[in-house]
Amino acid sequence: MRILVATDAWHPQVNGVVRTLTKLADAAAALDVEFRFLTPDAFRTFAMPSYRDVRLAMPRPARIAKLIAEAQPDSIHIATEGPIGLMVRRYCRQRKLPFTTSFHTRFPEYVRARVPVPGSLIWRALRRFHSPSRAVMAATPALARELGERGFDNVVLWPRGVDTHLFHPRAVDLCLPAPVFLSVGRVAVEKNLEAFLDLDLPGTKVIVGDGPARNALEEAYPDAIFLGEKHGEELADIYAAADVFVFPSKTDTFGLVLLEALASGLPVAAFPVKGPRDVIGDAPVGALDHDLRNACFAALDVSRQACVEFATAHTWEASARAFIDSIRAVGAVLPGRNGAEQPRFVA
Repeated sequence: MRILVATDAWHPQVNGVVRTLTKLADAAAALDVEFRFLTPDAFRTFAMPSYRDVRLAMPRPARIAKLIAEAQPDSIHIATEGPIGLMVRRYCRQRKLPFTTSFHTRFPEYVRARVPVPGSLIWRALRRFHSPSRAVMAATPALARELGERGFDNVVLWPRGVDTHLFHPRAVDLCLPAPVFLSVGRVAVEKNLEAFLDLDLPGTKVIVGDGPARNALEEAYPDAIFLGEKHGEELADIYAAADVFVFPSKTDTFGLVLLEALASGLPVAAFPVKGPRDVIGDAPVGALDHDLRNACFAALDVSRQACVEFATAHTWEASARAFIDSIRAVGAVLPGRNGAEQPRFVA
């Protein structure tokens, strides 16, 4: 089975969408499913306003059609609501081809953090985008319920995973005053990092990641340590060396970094909002509190072994299997898999 995923988010971006899609493809290979990606690499791009590190594609219909024809997919999945996602949606609609979509980003909150646009208008546009989809994939039961309440049809659950071979406890010393309170992710306004950096905490605050707000935050909070983007073993070492993982975001739909931290034996401190609440629930692996400082101190007493045991239940193979099963269950496999006439992809 060959699945074509259309995504506006791709390398060199470092975010949950890119990591999810990359890990999904790796895990699916063991299930005899091949993933191909239609990404901004195939088009001219321009810098996204207010976030120049993100490049938006300028796809043309003929180029989209040619790339889909070359891929010859058995199923088409649209991962993002950007220019590529819109063009692939248009292609499928014009040819009456089934497709699936996924909901990764709370755009109403994301946009309102930058410009004063009514959230109702953005939700309406999102409903319109996803309405023809055979299945709208959501990361958590709570998000699936919310989308259903907001008028999204055919919402299905697509859980996430964590690479426990990379992220696991290890003996590492950052040589910083303890305790070390760590936050990992995009350094941007929607991540609410000021709520963490403003806290009166002992020890050291460490920020891993990059983004448009980094320079301003480094200047405003000289006592915090900003390490920039980290990957692979270097990132895993930092997780394992910290004492508490602080997640101040109130807009994330899931937060893969939460599972990475837990797999490293790092308890979580966060607000009791969708995202962290959906990931850890009532499990004794962190502290959720409207007072983030209280959550940070409470997390110091959490068992690191409990965090590890919780994370091992979330695998990328299970995530890939759920994704593939959903595509088959809703009939989003294109004609031709069982001897029917293969669709004619027109370039």
